[in-house]
Amino acid sequence: MLKISGEALMGEQSFGLWPPKVERVAAEVAAVQALGVEICMVIGGGNIFRGLQGSAQGMERTTADYMGMLATVMNALAMQSALEEKGVFTRVISAITMNEIAEPYIRRRAVRHLEKGRVCIFAAGTGNPYFTTDTAATLRANEMSCEVIFKGTKVDGVYNKDPVQHADARRYSQVSYDDCLAQRLDVMDASAIALARDNCLPIIVFSLDVAGGFQSILSGNGTYTLVDG
Repeated sequence: MLKISGEALMGEQSFGLWPPKVERVAAEVAAVQALGVEICMVIGGGNIFRGLQGSAQGMERTTADYMGMLATVMNALAMQSALEEKGVFTRVISAITMNEIAEPYIRRRAVRHLEKGRVCIFAAGTGNPYFTTDTAATLRANEMSCEVIFKGTKVDGVYNKDPVQHADARRYSQVSYDDCLAQRLDVMDASAIALARDNCLPIIVFSLDVAGGFQSILSGNGTYTLVDG
């Protein structure tokens, strides 16, 4: 399972999608998929609309969260287009029914897509408000029997504090689920970490900005943080 934020697709912009960045992420996924690895993805929607932000500005929370889910569908369609340009068969699978543009989420059908070598992009979160795309990624990873979650971020792992603002920030090479929760480390939200912990699903946090980073980690190299028991 590859989980990336919507902001990762903004590139040099402050809003929306930056096609060169979408294309570069698609190239990373295509390179790994070519190795015979079964890949599914969850992409956030924060580059278009973030439910929590809308709620903080006075919007009713449930409505705001549904709008955020729709934003993830837009990002999933953009990634599908970029992947198929590279010859990678891809399916967008939505937790909210929208038959004209995406398949509905049916677990056995999604598993079959993966078995056939297709990349599955799970959109619209869990289909329920009050849950983040981090939780959706962990849920789908468990349902698809994934071996690991790759969390692509702007930094090369988990730090004890923001490395952009603090020069003395220390990077962990490995950290436990409980330490992530106790220290409130910025990995995933608490419900996603707890769900991964309860199902012994490891999380690898790495930088999407390092070219070839995704593939190099699978080859036993690269810089990352492993979150496990």
